[in-house]
Amino acid sequence: MSTTDAFTSLFDRMPDLVHSAVKDLAADDLSRSPSSGANTIAWLVWHLSRVEDDHVATAAAALGHKGFEQVWVRDGFADRFGLPLPPDDTGFGHSAEQVAQVRADGTLLEDYHRAVHEQTQRFLAGLGEEDWESVVDRHWDPPVTLLARLTSVANEVAQHVGQASYVRGLLS
Repeated sequence: MSTTDAFTSLFDRMPDLVHSAVKDLAADDLSRSPSSGANTIAWLVWHLSRVEDDHVATAAAALGHKGFEQVWVRDGFADRFGLPLPPDDTGFGHSAEQVAQVRADGTLLEDYHRAVHEQTQRFLAGLGEEDWESVVDRHWDPPVTLLARLTSVANEVAQHVGQASYVRGLLS
């Protein structure tokens, strides 16, 4: 199995996990915090999708791949969500008040995650084995390779979808 095949398989698991976390829950339930200051399901799914969207688009640009702008803006999701946040906000460092501002129904959360997932899979399909060691971010020492960046993204997405499922269980 190639590196691309492994990441394709890994990211292919996420949409079903997102669906399981949000299915049949009302927007109020998705936006309910299990305790003061805790993240909501809506915020967790929005954030994991924003991080994947942002990081894949940035990595694609660093490798010179065209047509991989963030779907958040390109496909109108920023407008559809209507959040009082800057369009480049991915949720890192959000306060409890900012977490509470992320309200959405399950369909919108899934639609956004699915669009991000489709772009990620399209990006992965265009990679060769030589791309994985390419530097995609020189703001760190050592510079970040595509392999390191997508490992980080996959970890972030998997952790947050697990947290969303856990919060769902707490709300039941």
